[in-house]
Amino acid sequence: MSAVGHKGIAAAKQLGADLLESTKMAINAANPTRTPRAQSQRTTQSPRTASSSKPTSFSDVPSTSYSSSGSTSAPYSGSTGYRLSSDTSISSRTSLTSLRDTLPENPNIYNFSEICSATNNFLAKRYSSSTSSTPCWRCTLRGADVIVFQRKFRRKLETPQLRELLSVICRSHHVSIIKLLGASISGDHIYLVYEFVNGASLSDCLRNTKNVHFTVLSTWMSRMQVATDLAHGLDYIHNKTGLNIKFVHNHIKSSAIIVTEPSFNARVCHFGAAQLCGEIEIEDKQLGEITEEPSSPARSNQFRKSTTQFEGVRGYMSPEFQATGVATQESDVYAFGVVMLELLSGEEPLKFRFDEKTRGFVRTSVIDTARDAVDGSDGSVEAKLRKWVDRRLKDSFPIDVAERLTRVALECVHVDPDKRPNMGRVAGKISTLYLKSRNWSDSIKKPDITVSWAPR
Repeated sequence: MSAVGHKGIAAAKQLGADLLESTKMAINAANPTRTPRAQSQRTTQSPRTASSSKPTSFSDVPSTSYSSSGSTSAPYSGSTGYRLSSDTSISSRTSLTSLRDTLPENPNIYNFSEICSATNNFLAKRYSSSTSSTPCWRCTLRGADVIVFQRKFRRKLETPQLRELLSVICRSHHVSIIKLLGASISGDHIYLVYEFVNGASLSDCLRNTKNVHFTVLSTWMSRMQVATDLAHGLDYIHNKTGLNIKFVHNHIKSSAIIVTEPSFNARVCHFGAAQLCGEIEIEDKQLGEITEEPSSPARSNQFRKSTTQFEGVRGYMSPEFQATGVATQESDVYAFGVVMLELLSGEEPLKFRFDEKTRGFVRTSVIDTARDAVDGSDGSVEAKLRKWVDRRLKDSFPIDVAERLTRVALECVHVDPDKRPNMGRVAGKISTLYLKSRNWSDSIKKPDITVSWAPR
């Protein structure tokens, strides 16, 4: 090749180098925050290598950072892929950890020696709680703050059956139910271990022994919150556990409901105690998750035919439960209705007063007084209802909502168990009344008024 040809080739190479340099300068001027590492990698990589290379992983893709403030910490998504930032990975791990912490844990079968050690051989001071008449102790078991209830077996369970039943009950998880952690057996007694929830029972909140004129549930919305939480908790127990077992609580009463601050949320105690103590007979084939088998009338009435030993609280027992001693979901609905009337009036389910004329005691039921309050045959319903509802609310409540809630509670305490509503229907009605109460509460709030002392 001649000298002229060599000179032409050299000139072309020089021209190409100048064009490449000017292109890089233009790119740098348009993107001043591009990192030097990304520039060097982009310059040394040829187009052919980039197009023929295998797909790169998230960690191998170079990152180019852009930021309005001039920082280079924000990740950049280029055309070849994305690189996950460390902040995203940390947040993902945190969310997964929090989700795992909320899932139900496996049930614990405690050794009796653990229970004895935690309670100092049951010599420790018993926990002063009105949630149950059975002995209970607050202690620490396996690093958790728990409360241990001692109950007597109505029907003895073997350890394998107890373990299987515990695994079924501990799958149930609801915000309005106090969680069962495990159990232990010794002789004729079973020790049920529940998580400890700091709060006061509903009966103590409604009836303060030190000051009868004071209650922490002094607003209408606080009582509607308790009613809504209790309705949804019992609806979950009856209908939404996702298991073949149709659970019966059998211990619904105001002293078995814990009210927590500051939002006055209610949580149901003693879930699963009726099944584990043998108060409700459960067949082995009922254990497990829901299947697609069609339901039969015999199966739907299995709890009506089960035999239990008589145990209940005066005032909360339905007529059929008093007659047969068989606990059903309908008897739970009856007890729930009594608690609702108790929540509205602030009175005990049963009261006895001395009649000077007959020189004897006369029993007064909260059910009878509620029926008289909503009976409009001999006067205005509004006037009688305002007189019947707890006076510590200071007459500050929506009268239409209070009347509808009273009627729902009276439906729950119907004498005929077949005419009592299902808890799913009751929870829906109470949720609607809660929303109406919320709208009423927002409408009566005092407006924000500002006062200016400046001259006009």
